[in-house]
Amino acid sequence: MLSTRLRTAWLFLLLLWAPCTFAQSSPVPTGPLLTPAQFLGYELGTHFTPHAELLRYVEHVVQHSPGRMQQQRYGRTYENRPLELVYVATPENMAHLEDIRRNNLRLAGLETGSAATRQPAVVWLSYNVHGNEAVSSEAVMQVLYDLANPQNQQVQQWLQDLVVIVDPCVNPDGRDRYAQWYNRVANQRPNASPLSWEHHEPWPGGRYNHYYFDLNRDWAWQTQQESRQRIAVYNQWLPQVHADFHEMGPNNPYYFSPAAKPFHADLTEWQRKFQNIIGDYNRRVFDRNSWLYFTRETYDLFAPFYGDTWPSFNGAIGMTYEQGGGSPAGLSYVKADGDTLTLAQRIEHHHATSLATMQAAAERHEELVREFQKFYTDARTRPRGEYKSYVLAGSSDPGQVRALTQYLDRQQISYGFAAKRSRQQGYNYITGKTENVQIEPSDVVVSMYQPKSTLVKVLFEPQAQLEDSLTYDLTAWSLPYAFGLKGYALKNQLLVVSSRLPAATVIEKGGKPAPLPASAVTGSQPATGNAPYAYLARWNNLQDVRFLSRLMQQGVKMRVADEPFETEGQKYQRGTLIIPRTGNERLGARFDQLVHAQADSAGVLVQAVQSGLSTTGGDLGSRTVRPLKMPNVAILAGPGVDATAFGEVWHFFEQQVGYPVTVLGTDYFNSVPLSRFDVLILPDGRYDDVLTERGLESVKTWVRGGGRLIALEGAARFLSGSKDFLLKTKPADSAATGRKASPYTALRRYADAEREEIGERVQGSVYRVQLDNTHPLAFGYGDTYYALLRDVPNYRFLPKGGWNVGVLKKDSYAAGFAGRKAQRALTDSFVLGTQDMGRGQVVYLGDNPLFRAFWQGGKLLFGNAVFIVGQ
Repeated sequence: MLSTRLRTAWLFLLLLWAPCTFAQSSPVPTGPLLTPAQFLGYELGTHFTPHAELLRYVEHVVQHSPGRMQQQRYGRTYENRPLELVYVATPENMAHLEDIRRNNLRLAGLETGSAATRQPAVVWLSYNVHGNEAVSSEAVMQVLYDLANPQNQQVQQWLQDLVVIVDPCVNPDGRDRYAQWYNRVANQRPNASPLSWEHHEPWPGGRYNHYYFDLNRDWAWQTQQESRQRIAVYNQWLPQVHADFHEMGPNNPYYFSPAAKPFHADLTEWQRKFQNIIGDYNRRVFDRNSWLYFTRETYDLFAPFYGDTWPSFNGAIGMTYEQGGGSPAGLSYVKADGDTLTLAQRIEHHHATSLATMQAAAERHEELVREFQKFYTDARTRPRGEYKSYVLAGSSDPGQVRALTQYLDRQQISYGFAAKRSRQQGYNYITGKTENVQIEPSDVVVSMYQPKSTLVKVLFEPQAQLEDSLTYDLTAWSLPYAFGLKGYALKNQLLVVSSRLPAATVIEKGGKPAPLPASAVTGSQPATGNAPYAYLARWNNLQDVRFLSRLMQQGVKMRVADEPFETEGQKYQRGTLIIPRTGNERLGARFDQLVHAQADSAGVLVQAVQSGLSTTGGDLGSRTVRPLKMPNVAILAGPGVDATAFGEVWHFFEQQVGYPVTVLGTDYFNSVPLSRFDVLILPDGRYDDVLTERGLESVKTWVRGGGRLIALEGAARFLSGSKDFLLKTKPADSAATGRKASPYTALRRYADAEREEIGERVQGSVYRVQLDNTHPLAFGYGDTYYALLRDVPNYRFLPKGGWNVGVLKKDSYAAGFAGRKAQRALTDSFVLGTQDMGRGQVVYLGDNPLFRAFWQGGKLLFGNAVFIVGQ
């Protein structure tokens, strides 16, 4: 690794050349460049290489390629493993690498100055984003050896026209989880039988990162540390080609482009054409070797979350490569057809497509660079789509507006604020109609006349054009819905001012940057000399939950308002936090300091008041103002619980609100003394084998004694069939129209089975949930909440004894695909609510508001369930 002196030099250069610099390799060693087998001591394909050993070989190759390779450590994982890139180019291009990078950004219009049109194409190769699809990080060692080997004249010729960026392992935590398990349980001689232990990876598997998030579905949202660090560097380059290497089930052959339908409408004809071109390069290699493969099936190019689609919407040719194998395959696996698949074969295939991709890019590099520039020129001057401006109402929720603008900054998307008040004709996301809308100077405006306009359109469009309902993932994700903000799409371009929110200002109620009010605090001392009677904090978004979490952990006593009230000329809604001096006397002068510091840290506007008297509504000492206590929270994890659903809850507490939780394993849960906990969270999963009859009785006894049970998705479905729980599914015929069924409905074509099935599904569709915001579960919301439904919550309304806090009524659809049968089932359905059980409560969340951590508008609901309900 780098010496201390070189590390110091690297840090110094980082400050001078930020945002993108390159680590210098160590002096050239005297020994020869070793093959992977020579370096590791075993042939590739006979062992799964730990991540640390992989990076040792990467460093060895770089050290033996002075002037032709550079290594960059761009971040670390949650488990503190390094994330690294390798840059590969000819000595001539490597000497001008920074010039090439900056010129590439000039081609995109993201750097000032005239751009040279003749330059190498930039190809980025990403390996092992799914940790237990471990073949790719084995294959990358052979790829790097070929790139470094001066005797490989063919590869060296390609490098004349390329800069290659290699990410050897996108997900080190997941890879090591898989590799360490497999190396521990594998037989000395690999057992190819699918029944063998080594082909049955235990929960949670190595596919995901530390928090069990799928990093391949995080490209657009960047909720995870690994994604944010990687994409920050990606945005400094914007390659012309991005290839993402994966595995699928072991009984499949190999997949490469062209992709399956649906294609997103904003993929250009050139991008579709070049998918075919690269596919032809791969096909020739596979045909020559008589390797099986398929194209144009399964893997579409629609939703923007992936390592092929998100780069495509940023001007690249984005591709997925899928090798049959994955976690079950191990080193050797007998497939259903009787053939044996080996790791060595899988390595050979990924190695071949890696080289074919570079060959295609090198031989067509002039077209790639030219079309890349055209993509961004068209984006700036002739943006696609009918809408030319997207507006987010600053008055909706200032905290969420700031969260959105921070997100836009990470995406390199420019925005400003409306220059003046005006009435415009536009699509209203709330009503789903085109109508006259009011634009205010505090509103955030995102213009389509900018380099990233294609990405803007994809992220903001009210309804993505879906050419085929058989798609791989969600069909709706529009940012106004995701952030829970009022928004409008306009067909004209608006005049804007100020391209960024000032960093050191407070956002007032209207969302407009303003000087700090005398009676407000965000970490500074109040202007008045009198110690405030109390501090008031509105309850609107995730930042407020984070503020509550931090104060609770500092021992600050708080209360919550169950009814609206008005004091000192300000109106406050249900859910407002009251932080009184009374009850916090033991903190002395630290009380004010803690409130100020935590408000500043969480980005929350807190109002100081001098009296407990309210003009309207209950006074601050009223019975309508309840005390809050710090709950002791437990989450269930382990076999039976969906790993990603658990990870979403775990990440919410640890990374988003910073609150301590206890994780309980399903293997010993039935012996846990639940009396030690106030809140128990059951993430999505299959609980039939997790909660025995005796265990479920223990849970009910605990709830009756004052516990709070939060059941999400599959956990709610499990409880719906259990005694004493009020949640019940609707009868199968509840959506029937009353007409007599045709006797011919049983006559079905086999070929239509998949399309008939999708009529019963929702593909990540947005629905308008009607809320009872007088209930604590919906504090901080208006009368609706936009939910991202991925399943049909086919529940009856709760009977007496339960509270139907969120329901679907008629005409609740907002965006995305939902089959006809699903739409009928989604009418008059329960989505979220509570049930009183003794002195405790059961909270049912039929929809998961924490899904993939990107649906920002739902996180307050979960915060209410944990901290506000039942207190």
